[in-house]
Parts: sequence; C-alpha cells; structure tokens
Amino acid sequence: MKYVLMFVDTEEFASELAGMSELERARAYDRVNQWFADHSDKITHHTHLLPPNTATTVRLDRGEPLVTDGPFVEGKEVISGFAVVEVDDLDEALAIARSWPACPVVEIRPVGS
Repeated sequence: MKYVLMFVDTEEFASELAGMSELERARAYDRVNQWFADHSDKITHHTHLLPPNTATTVRLDRGEPLVTDGPFVEGKEVISGFAVVEVDDLDEALAIARSWPACPVVEIRPVGS
C-alpha cells in the first residue's frame, strides 16, 4: 500500500532552525539524510518544497478561476516536503513517520489507485 508522508513545518520549528549555528544545522540535515537512507527501501519518491511565498494558487470555487500568488491559506503550519512510501499497512507507515527527525508534524494519507 502507498502512503504520502507530508512533512509540516511550524513557525516555531522554522525559528529554531534559523537560530541554529551552521554546525547544528548541518547535524540536523545529516539526521534527515540518515532517515532517508534508513528507509530507502520503502520510499519511492520524495522532494523538498520551496517556501510558501513561492506558491501560486488557483481558486475554482468562485465562478471564473482566480489565480493568486502565495499559498491558498495563511497558516502557521506549511507543508515543506513529502515522501511516498510503499509499505504493508498504515502501522508500518506510522512507524516510519514516528522516526522522522525534523519538522514536528507528519501528515499521512493513503494514495488512491
């Protein structure tokens, strides 16, 4: 079964990351790279997304489509990246998500066929 793990940054996490020294930040990224290496047999795809201010949103719920710059919601949490995992069941996806070493929220969704 395939699941998408969406990595959600919070304002607090972004501030902590920005406040780290170069060495601390390098160690944090090393932990993330190790996580990807540890789960490479289950991860079929992954990517890091650029910040929300680079987004473009198309609203389709008000007659003519409306295109705006920026994310579709202003929020304190933003999806910063994702990974697609192929696992036996939700329990295995949860085990992988629980070991994520970076941003404090991981949303898990099954992938439709």
